[in-house]
Amino acid sequence: MSATGLTTVGSSRRAWLALLTYAIFLVGLTTVAVAMISSLLDSYAALDRNRAILARFDQQMGRTTRRSDAATAAVNGPPFLSGKTITIAGAALQERVEAAVKKAGGNVLSSQIDLQGPRSGEGFVGLTESLEIDQSALQPLLYDLEGGMPYLFVENLAIQAPQAFGEADGTPMRVLMGVSGQWREPQ
Repeated sequence: MSATGLTTVGSSRRAWLALLTYAIFLVGLTTVAVAMISSLLDSYAALDRNRAILARFDQQMGRTTRRSDAATAAVNGPPFLSGKTITIAGAALQERVEAAVKKAGGNVLSSQIDLQGPRSGEGFVGLTESLEIDQSALQPLLYDLEGGMPYLFVENLAIQAPQAFGEADGTPMRVLMGVSGQWREPQ
């Protein structure tokens, strides 16, 4: 072989080697680009799934907010009975309990405020209330009283079931309930 023939073969090999290197480099870049696009598409899919989950949570929270009752509304109030005097605080306690009973579908028969109870020195006001209420409404009533604001405590609970045999399930029960709340003197 002549020197020109070797140079031509060497140039040809270098050209093929450069072409092969360029092709491998191009395939590598394409692979990286495809992997990045695939990762980006997966991220967008995950984002869409998370948005759908958040939209469902938002709808559920909207339903819960629309269904909010006085118990959840009462949570935003002050933690103690309000009133300039303990007598006014007792009246506020009576109003709060009677409103909860009426909301639960019950009927207040009688009530008595106790301002001189054993814990009156600590600012506690007591209320004894006699009422009629359906059995299914008793638990929501108790939750409304103890779960809301101001902080109220059901200290005594006496339940008398309907006396007659075979009465309908909707017959109200008689309940005697002792509720207390704390009053703080305004500063």
